Amino acid sequence: MEHISTANPYFGVFVLFLVTFGAFTMTTIVARLASRALAAKNSEKIKLSVYECGPEVTKQPNRISPQFYLFALLFLLFDVEIVFMFPWAVDFKLLGWFGFAEMLMFILLLT
Repeated sequence: MEHISTANPYFGVFVLFLVTFGAFTMTTIVARLASRALAAKNSEKIKLSVYECGPEVTKQPNRISPQFYLFALLFLLFDVEIVFMFPWAVDFKLLGWFGFAEMLMFILLLT
């Protein structure tokens, strides 16, 4: 009997991924079949109707100011900028002046 060659160092990770994917798929199928088998078969029309509670929906009296949208967009811009700056800050000494110049250009382009 021949042995499977595991020359690739990621072979174990791939097998673990396949086992996890298979277990997830089987769990999903078993749960779906069990819910169909155990679910009540009585489907009256009143059970399928829409039920709403709480105060009646009315038109909103105040509209949101466009300044809040501008604030949200600025937050997203600077948040994404910080996400891109984090790896640079971690390897600041390794990158040296070239990394500093690249990050300076990145910041200047965004501002």
